[in-house]
Amino acid sequence: MKIKAAVTPETGKPFKMTDVELPEVGSNDVLIKVVASGICHTDVSGRDTGMVDPPSVLGHEGAGVVEEVGSEVTEFQKGDHVVVSFASCGECDNCTSGHPAHCRNYAELNLSSHIDQDTNKLVSRFFGQSSFATYSLVHQRNVVKIDKDIDLALAAPLGCGLQTGASTVLNVLKPEAGSSIAVFGVGAVGLSGVMAAKIAGCKNIIAVDLHDNRLELAKELGATATIKSGKDVDIAGKIQEITGSGVGNILDSTGVDAVIEQAILSLDTFGKLATVVTDDGFKLPLEILALGGNSIIGTSQGDAVPQEFIPQMISYYKEGKFPFDKMVKYYEFDDINKAFEESEKGSVIKPILKIND
Repeated sequence: MKIKAAVTPETGKPFKMTDVELPEVGSNDVLIKVVASGICHTDVSGRDTGMVDPPSVLGHEGAGVVEEVGSEVTEFQKGDHVVVSFASCGECDNCTSGHPAHCRNYAELNLSSHIDQDTNKLVSRFFGQSSFATYSLVHQRNVVKIDKDIDLALAAPLGCGLQTGASTVLNVLKPEAGSSIAVFGVGAVGLSGVMAAKIAGCKNIIAVDLHDNRLELAKELGATATIKSGKDVDIAGKIQEITGSGVGNILDSTGVDAVIEQAILSLDTFGKLATVVTDDGFKLPLEILALGGNSIIGTSQGDAVPQEFIPQMISYYKEGKFPFDKMVKYYEFDDINKAFEESEKGSVIKPILKIND
């Protein structure tokens, strides 16, 4: 099947609109007409760092309408509205125990994409979907059916970034009502964490970021205090001033070692820091952790089960508790390079490509 896709021709190069061949629908596959796809920082890494083998098709926050299903697919049918999340094998011990985001085959299934230049066929798909395309072929395990009364274009980013931030707070940190939390980096992941902290009933919700526009939005979405970060800013000291003793919970979405050091210094006794991305060169100050009884938790996708958590986020949205529509900006598919540019500048928090309106 011939589809239109935004192809990464070489590492670090702009996307080019190209016709690509999609493989035949397999017995466990779902063919989706992609309505929209969110743009996530992992897509930037896929384009620029050699994570994938170009030419490739990125995109991993897809949403659309089911066009066709394989012979073994029973939970989906033509016309269903769906969001697509990460791929998992469904067979390893982590998958079978309810932790598909920590699938032992996660890297193999998600962090690759390649177009065979002899056949022009998309032979491996990013996060099992490669949603920067008019159609996406996805294993049924990736797919989540959603209500038809929510805009599919708006729902697209629920499959990764928003899920990661919200689930890290609600399902990994699990702050008690009345507790304190700081969110370092309030892009899409961090702002989702801020909204989740408000849902959890946290008393102090402190947002930390370089960008004034993000801090303003964080206050609108539930932050009780904000701190503008910078090279000479004593973030830990400011958090101590606000809380008196530090915070019990921290979500870090920056992966910057200097920021994480400040975050650790901001923890109260027995405080927990959850990070969704880290710098390979980070040196952990073990003595600080030991003296404070603190812990650092690494997590993928907030340890979420998408089939459970994505509908939960939609319910929160309908109840007015998770107004993530305030952080999005829509772009036409052909404007993908502009969307990436504005996202990297920080002027847009969550870009969403409209692919099949």
